[in-house]
Amino acid sequence: MHEWALAEAVVEAVIKEAEKESLKEILKVKLMVGELQQVDLDVFTFSLEKLTESYNSILSMDKFIIEIEKSLLKCRVCENCWSYGQSLKELADEQTEAIHFVPEVAHVYMRCPQCGSPDFEIVKGRGLWIEYIEGEK
Repeated sequence: MHEWALAEAVVEAVIKEAEKESLKEILKVKLMVGELQQVDLDVFTFSLEKLTESYNSILSMDKFIIEIEKSLLKCRVCENCWSYGQSLKELADEQTEAIHFVPEVAHVYMRCPQCGSPDFEIVKGRGLWIEYIEGEK
């Protein structure tokens, strides 16, 4: 399951960083999830919860703040900007699933709504990253 693997990577990275910084307690972890990643937040938070149970002395689910970064796509031909959400109505389920696993394939399935070009830049809204970790030494 994609979300489980993402959650596992996040938990391992947070624990590793906490150890590196000699944190005795993690107060807050802010995660950013790009809209193009299409992470199922229910599955992802469930996975985080289950994984953090084994780290209950330093990390727990209530420490996570998860924010979605909206996508911004920019056409290289006409410079039109739009979002992934605006393209959803034109995509089949299998296409959105392909983009879920490999956001770069968006170029295969999506076109600029203004000029129809598949040549666009993903300015923001892809990936998952740890924005910050707050803790006490």
